[in-house]
Amino acid sequence: MREINASIPVDKRLWQQDIAGSIAHAAMLGAQGIITAEDSAAIIAGLKTIQQEYATQGVPEHIELEDIHMQVETRLRELIGDAAGRLHTARSRNDQVATDFRLWVREACHEMDRALKALQVALVDRADQNADSIMPGFTHLQVAQPVTLGHHLMAYYEMAKRDRSRFADCARRLNRSPLGSAALAGTSFPIDREATASALGFDGPTANSMDGVSDRDFAVEYLACAAQAAIHLSRLAEEIILWASQPFGFIKLPDQWSTGSSIMPQKRNPDAAELVRGHCGRIIGAFTGLMITMKGLPLTYSKDMQDDKAPLFEAHDLLDLSLAAMTGMIGEVVFNIDRMRAVASTGFSTATDLADWLVREHGVPFREAHHITGAAVKLCEARGGELELLTAADLGGIDPRLANAQLPDLSVAGSVNSRTSAGGTAPLRVKEAIAAARKELGS
Repeated sequence: MREINASIPVDKRLWQQDIAGSIAHAAMLGAQGIITAEDSAAIIAGLKTIQQEYATQGVPEHIELEDIHMQVETRLRELIGDAAGRLHTARSRNDQVATDFRLWVREACHEMDRALKALQVALVDRADQNADSIMPGFTHLQVAQPVTLGHHLMAYYEMAKRDRSRFADCARRLNRSPLGSAALAGTSFPIDREATASALGFDGPTANSMDGVSDRDFAVEYLACAAQAAIHLSRLAEEIILWASQPFGFIKLPDQWSTGSSIMPQKRNPDAAELVRGHCGRIIGAFTGLMITMKGLPLTYSKDMQDDKAPLFEAHDLLDLSLAAMTGMIGEVVFNIDRMRAVASTGFSTATDLADWLVREHGVPFREAHHITGAAVKLCEARGGELELLTAADLGGIDPRLANAQLPDLSVAGSVNSRTSAGGTAPLRVKEAIAAARKELGS
């Protein structure tokens, strides 16, 4: 029973939040006259001593004390005696852990925001260097249309931007203090919940004591944000893995971001990217696991909820590590621009440009233009050449109306330069997006 009931190996990570919450609670109890000013001061002094001890020596794990809350309170009693027993007046471990956990998740949201911003900076810097570097854009992993590498990287900037907004929303929604909800029904003591909420940086207290002790929406929401961010990282990791392979040859990973083989000395394996991709599955698993834990719990607190922290801590650590690794890889990867441009020129990637020209300059309905372009592609395939080598005579053989036409620039450079619509891949638009991003990032 002692072993299954104890959570100290996991929740010791909440020691800073637990002590901060206890200091705020003790100060409020003293201010309200619920305990004496002397006891309040002694409790706060003792808690600050424990704070220093844990910061320098770490948190001990006494299984018989169950959790971080009893760990702190027991040590406090050793330091100041019976006055320590008054700290728990007008609160329960239920509202205590709910408060500690919210404080931890709030800071975790801020940590993820900082890590995502660092990734954004790396993406913008590399996009700036490659605003006009041409690469193939893919659909179905088939060469579709030429784009710029800068445009491609800025797509991930936008994903990270949304991830940051999700974590910011999570931090805003969770920022209500459960402290003072006690076990579930509130307390008869004349506490000041606004005071403790303010002392801990919350926007105010939770509105319902039963919801205050049983709500874990904030943890589920954090994991949802983490899962979505991990999916974005996994997509980028997959591209790095593909691009580093010999058939693609788009990038070269530096030695510090790759590993060798135990028997094949020529190998440079993208292990960091593969681990980022793998971590995504574990983060999604943590998200799913906590939702399943919470789905059938009646109000208010059940011991099942002790298992809410381990998956969140694991997901947080994995995402933090994945972001650091991805930021490092993006900053130091070597792009093979010549290879990218060469592949962009294959697969008749400017076929859409030809169809658009037929519509724009000759008034051909798009479906008909699509058919004419398809015939032109077949002609080029038969000749073994690309679309930019077509002549007016070639098009005239397909459609007599085009026999004397002035053909558009069907090169990959001409294609990307023409994509000037808002959000398009034209270098002009990419540089505008980079400038806007730097303004958003404050750099």
